[in-house]
Amino acid sequence: MRSLGQSLPPSPPACLLPPAGLGRSAARELFSALSQSLCSANGRQCFKSKFKLGTHKSSLRLSSGHSAPTLPQDSNQRRVRMSAHNPPRLVILAAIGLLRDEPSAISALEYLPRELYPPLFMAAVFGRRRETLKAMVPAWPFARLPLGGLMQKPHQGTLQAVLDGLDVLLAQNVHPRRCKLQVLDLRNTGQDFWNMWSGGKDHMPSSSLLAPVAEDMSRIRHALTPLEVYIELCLKKKPLEKFLTYLFRWVEQRKASIHLCCKKMKIISMSKENMKEVLRMVKLDCVQKVKLSFTQKLSTLAQFAPLLGQMSNVQSLILSRIRGSAVEEQDHQDLLQLTSQILRLRDLRDLRMEAPSFLEGRLDQMLRCLKTPLDNISITNCLLTESDLTHLSWCPKLCQLKGLNLSGVTLTDFSPELLQVLLEEVAGTLEELDLNLCGITDVHLTAFLPALSRCSQLRVLSMCGNLISMAILESLLHHTDRLPDLSLELYPAPRESYSALGVLHLERLAQIKAELRVILTGLERPRKIWMPKDPLGPPSSNKLAAYRVRLAPSIPEPNMHQLKDLDLSEVTMTDFSPEILHVLLE
Repeated sequence: MRSLGQSLPPSPPACLLPPAGLGRSAARELFSALSQSLCSANGRQCFKSKFKLGTHKSSLRLSSGHSAPTLPQDSNQRRVRMSAHNPPRLVILAAIGLLRDEPSAISALEYLPRELYPPLFMAAVFGRRRETLKAMVPAWPFARLPLGGLMQKPHQGTLQAVLDGLDVLLAQNVHPRRCKLQVLDLRNTGQDFWNMWSGGKDHMPSSSLLAPVAEDMSRIRHALTPLEVYIELCLKKKPLEKFLTYLFRWVEQRKASIHLCCKKMKIISMSKENMKEVLRMVKLDCVQKVKLSFTQKLSTLAQFAPLLGQMSNVQSLILSRIRGSAVEEQDHQDLLQLTSQILRLRDLRDLRMEAPSFLEGRLDQMLRCLKTPLDNISITNCLLTESDLTHLSWCPKLCQLKGLNLSGVTLTDFSPELLQVLLEEVAGTLEELDLNLCGITDVHLTAFLPALSRCSQLRVLSMCGNLISMAILESLLHHTDRLPDLSLELYPAPRESYSALGVLHLERLAQIKAELRVILTGLERPRKIWMPKDPLGPPSSNKLAAYRVRLAPSIPEPNMHQLKDLDLSEVTMTDFSPEILHVLLE
């Protein structure tokens, strides 16, 4: 089956298509038989008897009186063998064939089984059949139409046809009997839906075709319930894409009957006026994840805060590179404005602050505004005071953390017991701990090692960029050996690998790696650890993993072996061992 990322052929082999003159009754009969072939073995036999599919030479014969041209025997074209045991492929081909006579396709919609709507809709999208798309939307027999999953890039013509179909639906006082449409989804999701109905899943059983239908029948939309349109927004300084501009104008004229929903929103930089103009069209209580990256002063974020407060269902909040002003009192007032709105986010579970220069000495204000316990907190690449870390360690809303990231926060001059207290509080829940470039010394690590060894759920531990001795690293390995789920470990090269001037000695490092292999081999369970080549590099450095210490037998990282997407753009790999990427790809 051709994947959805590829265009369907504009003209499949003629021997596989119903002729252009196929009448409406014959088209309906063809699709009815195809539907039966999709749903049962008996149906497949019915399909074979009703439309004798010939594998003789390269012809497809229709017993309904219509004949398709037969390729000459000496043709150089690849011969396509047809079989009733491959019904999804036949459905797509029949859909393309039916669209060659678009009026017949539209008139046949009323009689088509719902199982055939997705294949016909796909063919209409790829073939740019706007009239067919417009006619199919008011009769769509499913609760959701995941249009975004069919468009790698937004296509305004396709969108216009679908929105025209929604206008037809909205203009009717009583919705069509077959229509179950509640949501138009323009996000890049829904591929599983299209794969299932087009036969893209090799393991697709016939029963799976009926499950979504039964589900949708229980979700019949009431006549006055507004339709929902789902999108993802990334707002920048540059003008909006034509696709979004058209959509926003369409929604603005139909506010009473259309809800524009956005679960993930990213605001890189935008004027206050334009931002409010866009966001007033979005149902803000639908937003679940928002990233604010103004690269401006805290005062800009304070002006946005009232809109943030309306996003009452936000679960993840990311504040990136927000800097304070030169006037301390102004920062205090701006932070009060921000925290007063965060108080309204009662579902917040994930708080990340990247390089928040305004936070030094004020972390307690941010923590006091939390209404529910967090699952993850990330405070990176900024300065904190010992008072800040004290509030972090004793905050009651952080006692159930699954993820803690303090990378780039210097802890050198702080009491080593503070981190110990925090780890003791989250020992039963913590899964990921990132302490890269924190200035951690042997004294700090020794203090919190007992607490770290009790983090029974820990899966990921990263401590790159800290200067610790070989003896303490060995102690760390013994303590973490008691953690059964720990599968990804990143440690700095020991202090003994460097000269007095801070120069890394590769020969000495190789010797230390050999010693580590011996140590790890003697532990209770097979493990692998990673060591960066430059532990003192800047926090933004992506040079992570030039060396790896392997244990026999090596165990693949369980959370990575089913990756569908891998993006390493802008990661410098010049100085890396080529083995690293080879192992990952395996």
